[in-house]
Amino acid sequence: MEAELTALAVSGATTLVQLMAGDAWATARSRVQALFGRGRQEEARAAAGELDEARGAVVVARADGDRAALAEIESLWQARLLLLLREDPAARDELRALVEDARRAPERGGTVHNTISGGDVRGPVIQTGTINGDLHFG
Repeated sequence: MEAELTALAVSGATTLVQLMAGDAWATARSRVQALFGRGRQEEARAAAGELDEARGAVVVARADGDRAALAEIESLWQARLLLLLREDPAARDELRALVEDARRAPERGGTVHNTISGGDVRGPVIQTGTINGDLHFG
């Protein structure tokens, strides 16, 4: 049983850090907060602060290419998840569902087709998923 919990904690921590680094975090954050809060408002608030702090660290580490920092963050969340899973067996199903949902829903979508019609277009037309940084037209 301990090996199963450890494997789930490892998988959960990896998924958590990946979610923190991407656009899907906005959607996943509330689920993760609820997982750690376990219906207790004070613990959910504390978890929210820790999650926001961790996400900031993940974003900086990714931008800097700091794999050691990312591994350390993941290790910390692995320990937190393992403790949670030991204390609350109901959290196991929730964490499994979160990991599976993250695997099934890649951040990048499928094919998009746009048609521009109705006259002359006299300016830039942009199709994008995510823009990081400024956008300038000259």
